[in-house]
Amino acid sequence: METETEISSGAAAAVPTMKHGIATAILLAVAAVSVLAQTHSTVRHRKEVVEEQPAELAQAEDSIQKSDFAAAESLLKKALERDPKNFQAWFDLGFVYNRLSRTEDSIHAYRQSVAAKPDVFESNLNLGLMLARNNNPDAEQFLRAATTLKPTARVEEGQARAWLSLGHLIENTKPDDALAAYQKAADLTPKDSEPHLSAALLREHRKDFPGAEAEYKQVLSLEPHSVEAALGLTNVYMKAGRLAEAEPLLRGLATLRPDDADLHLQLGRVLAAQGKKDDAIPEFQAALQLTPGDAEAQRDLADLLTQSGKLAEAEKLYRALLTASPNNAQLHQQLGEILLKQHQFPEAQQEFEAAVKLQPGLGEAYGSLAIAANENKNYPLAIKALDVRDKLLPPTVVGNFLRATAYDHLHDFKNASVYYRLFLETAKGQYPDQEWQARHRLIAIEPKKH
Repeated sequence: METETEISSGAAAAVPTMKHGIATAILLAVAAVSVLAQTHSTVRHRKEVVEEQPAELAQAEDSIQKSDFAAAESLLKKALERDPKNFQAWFDLGFVYNRLSRTEDSIHAYRQSVAAKPDVFESNLNLGLMLARNNNPDAEQFLRAATTLKPTARVEEGQARAWLSLGHLIENTKPDDALAAYQKAADLTPKDSEPHLSAALLREHRKDFPGAEAEYKQVLSLEPHSVEAALGLTNVYMKAGRLAEAEPLLRGLATLRPDDADLHLQLGRVLAAQGKKDDAIPEFQAALQLTPGDAEAQRDLADLLTQSGKLAEAEKLYRALLTASPNNAQLHQQLGEILLKQHQFPEAQQEFEAAVKLQPGLGEAYGSLAIAANENKNYPLAIKALDVRDKLLPPTVVGNFLRATAYDHLHDFKNASVYYRLFLETAKGQYPDQEWQARHRLIAIEPKKH
């Protein structure tokens, strides 16, 4: 979303000798309330010939032009001493206070300007924006008023900004009205992509994916290289399972903007979701070269490397993640799983023990700890880990076999026999090698009947 730019607007209040018109600057419509975090910027009033105004007003606006806000404040206060109902002076003072970060004073000045002359578009707009920025419920009243008034210059653009600001303000409370406001803004400025992008984001949030798709496509027709629209459209495609449509869109954007980490990440995720792991991995790597500290991307890449059998590379990534987050139980568990696959059983056991110490309810980690402990011939720990696991999760067929072999190694043949038999009852031909072993061990350890 592009940043708001300065526009001109008129107001019926400047003296013939004035250089700059009623107000040197005010906030633009979307700035204070936009969910897109746009920057604040200003509008100007066009000079108009009206009845004579206090001389201090013209001097104040010259000071505002020079960013000498202290001088402007003093002059404007003098002008208001002469005419306490001078809406132009209150308007300029509201701008000065805003630039000085005196928010409450700015709101008060804008209120006075609106009270003195309620039918000025710019006064209502700025007051609504200031109130919105401070989460004041009165904001809607003044932004709605602005939508009914006529800006003093660039009428369609000004009205569109008012509708856009109102839409952003009421998205959470009146989403249907917000969408209608965005449509008004789009009708007024048909070449502006911003209303369509705002509508698309809101429709996507409401899970209106066909509506969001149409709006994102409209943005791209107006702004073909909009990354936000492309990413939004690919999100919609992914949620609808239309990955093949998302891929070429992202590939094209990634080619145009090779230094955009978000594009590489999104393309990597789309490729991974299609099972194209070998194509996805370089995209994640490219993104991490641009944003090395992105932990989420690191984890995604580590998972992909694990799935692709590139265990040493995955291990390196998980160790880096643990250096940054040493108390993350799931990272310890995931590193343990990789070490287990590499037959690094002592190191794997350490990681699983760290995981369950940090998060005692991590049932799957206890199961993996039992496997590692069994490989390390720590059979009591294997049994203890299985006991905890089976309290947290339903027992498994493989767990019965593992418990049986642990008891067998400890020469607790009574318990070993119980679990070998339980394993055979539940295996039902799924594990032929282990079933063969269980039957032969039962022959060896159970007393022979005479």
